[in-house]
Amino acid sequence: MNLAERITIMGKLGRYLVENDEELNKVKEKAYQKNKWFTEEFINYSFKNISENYLDEQILKNWVSHYHIDDNIKPQKIGVVMAGNIPLVGFHDFLSVFITGHQQLIKLSDKDDVLLAHIIDKMKEWNPKVSSIITTAELLKDCDAYIATGSNNSARYFHHYFDKYPSVIRNNKTSVAVLSGEETEEQLSSLADDVFIYFGLGCRNVTKLFVPENYNFEMLLSAFKKYHYFADLTKYRNNYDYNLALLIMNNKYYMANDSIILSENENIFSPVSVLHYSFYNNEKSILEQLINDENVQCVVGKDHVPFGKAQKPDLFDYADGIDTIEFLLSL
Repeated sequence: MNLAERITIMGKLGRYLVENDEELNKVKEKAYQKNKWFTEEFINYSFKNISENYLDEQILKNWVSHYHIDDNIKPQKIGVVMAGNIPLVGFHDFLSVFITGHQQLIKLSDKDDVLLAHIIDKMKEWNPKVSSIITTAELLKDCDAYIATGSNNSARYFHHYFDKYPSVIRNNKTSVAVLSGEETEEQLSSLADDVFIYFGLGCRNVTKLFVPENYNFEMLLSAFKKYHYFADLTKYRNNYDYNLALLIMNNKYYMANDSIILSENENIFSPVSVLHYSFYNNEKSILEQLINDENVQCVVGKDHVPFGKAQKPDLFDYADGIDTIEFLLSL
């Protein structure tokens, strides 16, 4: 397939993901039955973002115009290990390998082995050439390079196993927000999206707040009530009840509404249903620290990622700041 064909089929996929297609709706339900964190609401959210921010044909053309993608490239076989914490979390890697003209051998996550498998099948249906360049497998052998995403433990394994090959290996990351105390109701409502979308399971979800001393949390907790319905979702509620019980038993101070527990904690990673916070007295110092923290995917706040945009990355928002296209073209 040449570049024009690859862009065309991705444009078609972008339109397909937001159609009310009966077959696709059945696939969403199958994905949810296998992984109850993959609600229809958040599968649709992922599909919409991919369609609008990745697969619009003009956006794709603008993206590839920043690189020299040669139709005469010698295809390499790229092994891709997918994560499964949120729906289609590895789609950017999938797209990057495809758009550069390489072959890819994909190991799907057992938490998300329905959605991308269906997408690949549809692409093969639309253009049989896809069958020769995209395959899935349980073991990734005889590849020329690797892209792998997983936990900190699995990343150590990937580094060892793929040590002799060109590779991009990603581990656990999370995102934070720095508040000034002057945020509007609208901004705090948008921050709620950064915290709650995908139940906080994504690396771009805000799991830690930095707030000025004497910060008033009332308006924040009120804004977070837009996700009060999480209290009716069994998996989320179980996490909420468990973490609340831990704080009570350990006599820890906390603030809460029906959907979130706020706990003062230095750790930037927080469990599902909990949002950590810390106070600061020097915003510049905090920002310098965060920007250099390898565990931070993005910083939300004034002059950084805008409120409500953390889970709406575009094609140039490369995970870990590693330009995947440059890596693939350098092989």
